[in-house]
Amino acid sequence: MVRLKCIIYYDGSQFSGFQIQPRQRTVQGVLEQALKKMHKGESVRIQASGRTDTGVHSFGQTIHFDSPFQIPEQNWKTALNTLLPGDLYVHEVEIVPDNFHARYDVAEKEYRYYVWHQKERDVFKRNYYYHFPYHLNVEAMREACSYLEGRHDFTTFSSAKATIKGSKVRTLYEVSCEKQEERIEFIFRGNGFLYNMLRIIIGVLLDIGQGRREASEIPGLLAAKDRRLVGETIPPQGLYLWKVKYKD
Repeated sequence: MVRLKCIIYYDGSQFSGFQIQPRQRTVQGVLEQALKKMHKGESVRIQASGRTDTGVHSFGQTIHFDSPFQIPEQNWKTALNTLLPGDLYVHEVEIVPDNFHARYDVAEKEYRYYVWHQKERDVFKRNYYYHFPYHLNVEAMREACSYLEGRHDFTTFSSAKATIKGSKVRTLYEVSCEKQEERIEFIFRGNGFLYNMLRIIIGVLLDIGQGRREASEIPGLLAAKDRRLVGETIPPQGLYLWKVKYKD
């Protein structure tokens, strides 16, 4: 038996998230179906670095699975991509030690979120950016980002539907906001993220950019640990799982 680690890209527009669900097209479901074909009808279960929601994209999702086949890494990549649809691609395959785990060995994740900041909608970007036509003070949003860096309890910025038990303390190593022409890019690097955490945070950052809140409110919101103090979760289509780093 050999353990394989894969880095996969996907356009989340036509997937009902990553995790397998009955009668839904999911990233896990499509991958496992391809692996089942390769393994002559035998089911192969994959493990991922984490789940992504409906509409969320990936440039760096990492999975692992075990197989009895002794196949060169490049041949694995070629065989899988032959069986996969156009919106899902295996970028890299690596044979790893048996004790490697795509989820439990994660040291750091990077997500990016893109806002299309222009009055007119661009129909060709609707699945890949969040269109936001209102005035924004980018400097105020940058100031707010600095308050989010470090180790905090992010309960206020976690979905009320979250099923996680235990601590909601996470460490964010980088939170940044940059505007280049019509595109605004948010970058988040951290040791872990709560359910809908980034989409809730970005909603608050956009409120700050509009002047509806002050950047200096962020420490108080973190301390309050109350989801009711912040607004709605913004749409998923601007969110990308960008990179996953491991302990080794």
